[in-house]
Amino acid sequence: MFSVMACIRDDHDWRLILVAAVVCLAGSLATMLLLLRAQRSDGSQRGLWIAASGFACGIGVWSTHFIAMLAYDGGVPVAYGAWGTVLSVVVAIAASWIAFAIGLGGRSHLSMTCGGLLLGAGIAAMHFTGMRAVEMRGHISYDPASTASAVVAGTMLAGAALYAFQRLRGVRRLVVSSSLLVVGICALHFTSMSGITLVPEADVAVADTIHPAWLAGGVIAASTTLIVLAFGALFLDRHLTDLRGLANASLEGMAIVFDGVIVEANERFAGLTGRRLSELSGRRPAEIFVFGEEGLDAHRHGDGPGEIDLLNLEGRTIPVEFMCRTIEYRGRECEVIFVRDLRARKEAERTIEHLAHHDALTGLPNRAFFDRRLAQTLAAAAARNEELAILCLDLDRFKAVNDIFGHGEGDRILMKVADILRTAVGEQDTIARLGGDEFAIIQAGGRQPEAVRQLTDRILALFAAEMDTNRDPTAVGVSIGAAIFPADGQTADQLRNNADTALYRAKQSGKGVACFFDREMDEAVRSRRQIENDLRHAVLRRQFFLEYQPLVEMQSDKVIGYEALLRWNHPQRGMIGPDVFIPIAEESGSIIQIGEWVLEQACTEAAKWNEPLPISVNISPVQFLLPNLFDQVASILRRTGLDPWRLELEITEAALMHNREDVLAVLVRLRVLGVRIVMDDFGTGHSSLSNLQTFPFDKLKIDCSFTAALENDPSAQAIVRAIIALGHSLRLAVVTEGVETERQRQILAEEGCLQIQGFLSGRPGAAPSAGREATHWEKTPARADG
Repeated sequence: MFSVMACIRDDHDWRLILVAAVVCLAGSLATMLLLLRAQRSDGSQRGLWIAASGFACGIGVWSTHFIAMLAYDGGVPVAYGAWGTVLSVVVAIAASWIAFAIGLGGRSHLSMTCGGLLLGAGIAAMHFTGMRAVEMRGHISYDPASTASAVVAGTMLAGAALYAFQRLRGVRRLVVSSSLLVVGICALHFTSMSGITLVPEADVAVADTIHPAWLAGGVIAASTTLIVLAFGALFLDRHLTDLRGLANASLEGMAIVFDGVIVEANERFAGLTGRRLSELSGRRPAEIFVFGEEGLDAHRHGDGPGEIDLLNLEGRTIPVEFMCRTIEYRGRECEVIFVRDLRARKEAERTIEHLAHHDALTGLPNRAFFDRRLAQTLAAAAARNEELAILCLDLDRFKAVNDIFGHGEGDRILMKVADILRTAVGEQDTIARLGGDEFAIIQAGGRQPEAVRQLTDRILALFAAEMDTNRDPTAVGVSIGAAIFPADGQTADQLRNNADTALYRAKQSGKGVACFFDREMDEAVRSRRQIENDLRHAVLRRQFFLEYQPLVEMQSDKVIGYEALLRWNHPQRGMIGPDVFIPIAEESGSIIQIGEWVLEQACTEAAKWNEPLPISVNISPVQFLLPNLFDQVASILRRTGLDPWRLELEITEAALMHNREDVLAVLVRLRVLGVRIVMDDFGTGHSSLSNLQTFPFDKLKIDCSFTAALENDPSAQAIVRAIIALGHSLRLAVVTEGVETERQRQILAEEGCLQIQGFLSGRPGAAPSAGREATHWEKTPARADG
């Protein structure tokens, strides 16, 4: 270290040393700035910036070396050989370029460090190549230790410089890496110079040389030019990059046209055309826009933006918003074209147009579209004296499925129904979803009513195949009503109303069928429709009430329980029988709300009775589709305070037809809770002895239809006898319903029936707590109503 300092102090001109240091610092800083620009570039631009970095570094190192050599005074006059000097600068530039290419090629700390070590080796190679260019009458003697130390120090510091460049960020990156590179260059040069000796020899010939004064001027000029060009290139590149970046960041495509051809464009414009920027240069706008030159002229002179089609490289047209303005660009008057992609807007407009006339869930036309198409089709049919049919469709059980399984499952069903209808109809037919689970079809063409019969048969067959309720509890059916023009109506409203009337007739006939309009059925269907609508509000309007019919023990004539019977007092129609409104409530799904009200009302009343007698409540099969039926019953028992053993739930075997495992699970949980389970109307419908073995019943109730035939029909008496015997063998209590005469009572007593219910033993009436004792029930004469 001391020998190096002594060498600098004693053997060098400090003024030129200062110049060398400034040149070295400026060259190193320019190198790092160019290297930073290269690191942020891609593709061919990265290669250009790496080459620029290598050129700047090589010239900087070479200039520093020769300025320092000019400052050196070894006591012997020296000059510099031309070829050695040129070779040294080539070595410096080549080594720097290769080092940077390796360092940035790997994009890692290790590759950059290896590039730095290679850069240090290149600087050493340039140094000794430059020393070989020294011409004098003598030779140069190297100290091996100093020479080795110089090479190692320069190489390690150069490697550290590029490592710091890769590792650090911000201003520290430039400061630390430039400083390390300067120290590395200076350490290599001056450490090496401290170990050399110029040995004079008179007989050594001197070849063609460059005078030191000329070399000094050339080196200073080269280094100054290097610094100016490097910083100028960086500034100009940054300025142009910012302008181009601003143009490329625009959402609009821009192209500059001069003398009828495109001279510049941004990336957005190039992306729309599908061409590279280099491919756009020199093209005429008429080659890109569909309307050609005349169309462009019209838009050039317009005040505001217009719409035009752009032709991309693949030959597809793109709708764009077009605007043209005149500007001054690079000192010339040019036109700048602005285009904005309208594909998203056009697609949104089409979507909005589609949603305005179609159902968002199923994609079918909506009510507005259907009404307009119906009016057009009717006008065409009337003008051509043709027939057409209108079909109104309603899904059976959909409301119950939607309430029980949720709206998500309901939406899936609606989409499946839409697919079924698309498969069934012809190409000229129009399907629409009018709302909820209501659909409609316009069938144009064909001979009526044969054509509409064929269509309804296809629809019903597809529903039977795709909607199997035995396999899928969410499956629904379809009821269809049809009206034909002109026989069933001359206007759209008439046809729609009459098809709707036929639909309600189909639902009343048992669902899953198709009916044609019948004027005689119109009034009955309208009445049924009104009842269905009124049922939805009957609970809130407090039109329902309960009556209680006693269950009597045969031997003692003692009341041992009651059955809650639902009654509906309609404000206009008066009393409506359960046989009328219960089926409608089950079809419409309103039985869910009604059934919950009945259960809570019956439990509330029973909790007030003087004696803790059981109360029986009928549960609809639709209610068993509720996933929370058990929770509902348990919650009502808690709120009312009724003991679970006092509640008897009466179910029919229709509830066991679907989801047997789920129903069994609910019944078992209810039994564990303490609730009793009663099989109602045993012997009718889908009776099966396996149900008595599988399900946890506590009691059987013989249907009143068998009781009514006991006196005159021996087979009915045999059936009742068999049911009573079956109940006794299974240790199930048996109750016979509908007992109205003493003869019926006598026959039942002879057959061993222990419990009866009917007008003979007591009529339905108010709750026992309302003025009656609960132990006995007053007998009244038999009546057919009630």
